[in-house]
Amino acid sequence: ATSRLLVNYPEPYRSQILDYLFKPNFGASLHILKVEIGGDGQTTDGTEPSHMHYALDENYFRGYEWWLMKEAKKRNPNIILMGLPWSFPGWLGKGFNWPYVNLQLTAYYVMTWIVGAKHYHDLDIDYIGIWNERSFDINYIKVLRRMLNYQGLHRVKIIASDNLWEPISASMLLDTELLNVIDVIGAHYPGTRTVRDARLTKKKLWSSEDFSTLNNDVGAGCLGRILNQNYINGYMTATIAWNLVASYYEQLPYGRCGLMTAQEPWSGHYAVEPPIWVTAHTTQFTQPGWYYLKTVGHLEKGGSYVALTDGLGNLTIIVETMSHKHSRCIRPFLPYFNVSHQFATFLLKGSFSEIPELQVWYTRLGKPSKRFLFKQLDSLWLLDSGGAFTLELQEDELFTLTTLTTGGKGSCPPPPESQPFPQVYEDDFDVDYPFFSEAPNFADQTGVFEYFTNIEDPGEHRFTLRQVLNQRPITWAADAYNTISVIGDYKWSNLTVRCDVYIETPEKGGVFIAGRVNKGGILIRSARGVFFWIFANGTYKVTGDLAGWIIYALGHVDVTANRWYTLTLIIKVAGRKKRIP
Repeated sequence: ATSRLLVNYPEPYRSQILDYLFKPNFGASLHILKVEIGGDGQTTDGTEPSHMHYALDENYFRGYEWWLMKEAKKRNPNIILMGLPWSFPGWLGKGFNWPYVNLQLTAYYVMTWIVGAKHYHDLDIDYIGIWNERSFDINYIKVLRRMLNYQGLHRVKIIASDNLWEPISASMLLDTELLNVIDVIGAHYPGTRTVRDARLTKKKLWSSEDFSTLNNDVGAGCLGRILNQNYINGYMTATIAWNLVASYYEQLPYGRCGLMTAQEPWSGHYAVEPPIWVTAHTTQFTQPGWYYLKTVGHLEKGGSYVALTDGLGNLTIIVETMSHKHSRCIRPFLPYFNVSHQFATFLLKGSFSEIPELQVWYTRLGKPSKRFLFKQLDSLWLLDSGGAFTLELQEDELFTLTTLTTGGKGSCPPPPESQPFPQVYEDDFDVDYPFFSEAPNFADQTGVFEYFTNIEDPGEHRFTLRQVLNQRPITWAADAYNTISVIGDYKWSNLTVRCDVYIETPEKGGVFIAGRVNKGGILIRSARGVFFWIFANGTYKVTGDLAGWIIYALGHVDVTANRWYTLTLIIKVAGRKKRIP
């Protein structure tokens, strides 16, 4: 749920952000886009809606992932698309918090998402995952493959298990059918290392989730180091950064852990962070299908180098000297190593010895006064040197040397200045044909809130925002027991919240509005704040938390289901009394 606020950006800023991410030879020039298959549950920074809330319900226009994939394809038609479930809608579990109760049903559900992507959006999904960072079921993976084949989706490849290298690798070695149906082993945060079993499968090895580090210079250093060393140390030929763009409220978990930051649609402000340019050192000068050369490795005084070719005479060499202090990722623990000033000499042999010139792109992280981000330097001329060249390397540097002349550092006019969330904000949800299913700036944290046209109401409540789930999803995280969507500024203390509300469930139903909510995402269950509740059984209460344990006030009120009420909550910071001697 990390791209939530991106869709609300006004143009031209939204397109500029997308260009920095996906446009070839402009910014990050990404090769792969991996998206969440919305499952109605909390998945780190919010919930994403499922295309099937209920068994007989199908809608391929909910949420923003369809839009995001289309925008990526518009800029790079060759981008690889992947889908992976975190949570699943509750009906698949048949009363259990488990997606493998009916293997056929879950495989059918995932297959419909792939078919829907093609039918409604002309999107070809290339890879499909199992269940993010949770248990896999060997029989389910086989059933999924058969289901895909039955639907003619032979080209869709399976990646497993988006968790650790084991036990999936050992399971594949012990089961020939399983080995045959899995195309890629994907591990999360592998620390640039793989395991023997994974290599013995002879399958492609990917770091299918990595990075998730604050997008400052240290985060950029982390990414620069792992982009090289995931292959050198662990033979991984793809690295997928979580997350694409920090487009969620910064106070949610892992704030600003995206390749760039775009968390202010109300102002249009965004920031192209250093990880964008570190990524470009690899992505702008290689493509899926290129080969790593065997001559890759670690430099004598710290750092590493890789070399890749397209097999058609092009060569790209990427050298990084990220220091321990400036390249620590959020996980796993990074053992100490030293990097110091050094000279590295490279010798091009064989067909590469005839390369006359290499383009040079350079990044130096660290002190702003000495910092360079993706700067093109003078070319290296090799004709008189017999294919040899020497680089002087300091710590926290990144060099790309390449035969490709297509690299580019894209730029746009500066975006507007950063602004806090508007102090006065209102929304009547009066949209006849909304382009997105979710109202701007609302970030669902448990449950799913969607635009709803109430055709039976000719008055002011014809257009509404409605919570649409009627059962708890198969959860990935600790979803709250009450549905909640957040909006606004975390720092607000004196505020008035006013909302028209409607309870649909007699006797047991209820609704609340709240202010000063202090947390969300995977921590939503323990959210504190000031919560004002009314219930269809004719009671009200004011609590200090979402769980309803801290009770400030309660009582009876004339409230029933299926009627509109206006709730108002005024929160003021009590002034301190001065004691006059």
